Amino acid sequence: MPEEILITNGMLVDGNGTAPVSETSLWVRDGEIAGIGNKDNFKVSPDAVVIDATGKTVMPGLIDSHLHSTFDDVQSNDELFFHRDSVMSALVTTQNLVKILRSGVTGFVDPDTAHGIGPAIRNAIEAGVIQGPRMKTGVQALLTAVGGTAGHLIPDKGTVGYAQIVNSVDEVIMWTRRHIKYGADWIKLHATGSLSGRPGELMVWSREEVRAACNAAKDLGVPVMAHCRNPESVKICAEEGVSLILHASFMDDEGLEAVVENDVAICPTFTFLANLADFGSKVGASPGMEDIFRGEIEQTAKMIRKAYDAGIRLVSGSESGFALTPYGHWHARELEIFVEVLGLSEVEAITTATKNGAWTMRMEDHLGTLEEGKLADVIIIDGDVTSDITMLNDKSRLTEVISRGSRVDLSGPWPEHGSIPGWKVGNWAAEILTWGKAYE
Repeated sequence: MPEEILITNGMLVDGNGTAPVSETSLWVRDGEIAGIGNKDNFKVSPDAVVIDATGKTVMPGLIDSHLHSTFDDVQSNDELFFHRDSVMSALVTTQNLVKILRSGVTGFVDPDTAHGIGPAIRNAIEAGVIQGPRMKTGVQALLTAVGGTAGHLIPDKGTVGYAQIVNSVDEVIMWTRRHIKYGADWIKLHATGSLSGRPGELMVWSREEVRAACNAAKDLGVPVMAHCRNPESVKICAEEGVSLILHASFMDDEGLEAVVENDVAICPTFTFLANLADFGSKVGASPGMEDIFRGEIEQTAKMIRKAYDAGIRLVSGSESGFALTPYGHWHARELEIFVEVLGLSEVEAITTATKNGAWTMRMEDHLGTLEEGKLADVIIIDGDVTSDITMLNDKSRLTEVISRGSRVDLSGPWPEHGSIPGWKVGNWAAEILTWGKAYE
C-alpha cells in the first residue's frame, strides 16, 4: 500500500533537464507527489515516514526503455530459443523483476518476450500478484523468414522463443493485430538480420511489409519499434511509420534526414556493445569482437549526436537479460556512455531515462519527472549524480527506491536461483580435444 513519506534536505533532480535544486523536500502521499519545496508548507501527518536526504540526490526512478525481462541472462541464441519453456520463464521472471526494481528501475519497456508472456507478466505486476517495476511490453518480435540475429536457428514459419515469423504482408497485418489483441503495448519489428557469409546485418523486411505493420498497429492505437542495425533499415523504418528505432547502428545522412523529418525517437542501446568491448575478455567473449563493437559505438554515436542536436528524443535502454547485461547491474550504464561518447551533460543524460522514458511507457502525463500530482516513483542516491553519473550504477549508493508511493525493501541477500534442469546449454568440453592439446 502507498505510504506517506517526507524526504527532506535533498538535492532534487526533477528529470525535466533543469538544473538541480539543493536542500529541497519532497512529499509523497497516496502514491503521488503531493508537494515539492519547503516542508513547512506541507500538511504532513505525524505518522509520515521522514527520510533525511542530506548530501544525497533525489530524482525520478529510472526507466529502462529496452529490457528483456523473460530471458534470464542467456549466454547464447541456442539457449534462448531452445532452453526456455513458458512456465519456468514466467516463474524466473518474477525473481528477475525484483533485481530490476532493487537497482532503481521503477519502469521499463520489454519489446519482445519468451513465448509471448509479456502481457501476463505486466498484468500480474499491476494486480499486485508479483512485485516489479511498472512494465510496458510487446508480445513477440515479428521476424521475416530471413530471420534476425540468430541465423538458421530461426524457423521458416511459426514461432520460436521471442520470435513470430511472418511471411507476407497479410501475415504481417494478421500478427500485428493478434499481438495487440493479446495485450501488446508496442509492436516490435526485427528489421535487420544476419545471413551466413554476409558481414553485418541486412535489411530483411520490404518497405511494404514495414508499412503494413505500422498502419495496422496505429489503426489500433499502438506504436511500433524496430531493431535497425544498418543504414537502409533506419531510413525505411523512419519513413514508413516506426515511432522508436532501437540501435540505429551506422545511420547515414539519409537515415538521419528521415528520422528528423518524421520525429522518430532513438534508443541506441550501446550498453551491450560497450560491455562486450570493455569487459568481454573477462567473461570469455569471442576474441576480436571488442574492436568491432567499439568501432560500431564510435561510428553510430556521431550520427546520434546530430539527431539529438536536431531535437530527436533520445531514450536509454540497457538490453538487460543477456549474460553481458545481467539484470540489476547495468541499467544506468547507458547514461555513462551518453556522457562519455555523445557528450551529454549528466542532467541531459538523466532525462533520457526519466522524462523521455515516460514517453516509451506512454505515461508522459503521469510519470518520469518529479512534479506535484505525478506518480511517486523516486530514488535516492548517496552523492551528487550530476557531477558523477557512474553513481547511478553503484547499488551501494542507492539508499531508497520508492515505487508506486511505497518504499522498496533493499535489505537482504541479492535474489539468485540455482541450476534449473534443461535451462542452460551443456557442453561436453570448453575446448576441442585435439591430439596436440592432450599431449602439449
